[in-house]
Amino acid sequence: MKTTVFIAMIAATSIIVAGGSAYARGDRHGAPVDFETLDTDGDGKITLEEMQARGAARIAKVDTDGDGFLTLPEIEAEASARAKQVASRMLDRLDADDDGRLSAEELERPGRADRRFRRADQDGDGAVTKAEFEAAIAKMQDRRRGGGWAE
Repeated sequence: MKTTVFIAMIAATSIIVAGGSAYARGDRHGAPVDFETLDTDGDGKITLEEMQARGAARIAKVDTDGDGFLTLPEIEAEASARAKQVASRMLDRLDADDDGRLSAEELERPGRADRRFRRADQDGDGAVTKAEFEAAIAKMQDRRRGGGWAE
């Protein structure tokens, strides 16, 4: 139950985001959003109203009963659909031997763990302290938030 609620919260947050940075990076739940998609009136400019309309349309898609509110079952259904899409893409991308299953070797890209460890081990002593670990997590979170418009 806790996992379902957590996934639902993540989905709701991503659905409701209507800020510029989400649009600059693209629609994470479908095709990248291009300028023309957001410029609904074709005047060569994107207004705040056009961006808000995009967000409202995404919310309306999840609001399956059309009452103007997102309920837990609606959010869970959207989260489940997205999770299935992510899982399918992951399997397609990583299943090197096309057997429909992912082995530990297929999941771990060569050198990925080594790179992560070296990044976290800031002083290069071969061990990661709690401070280095927390700094690495903060840096990763900053990177995930970055890449969009300044807000």
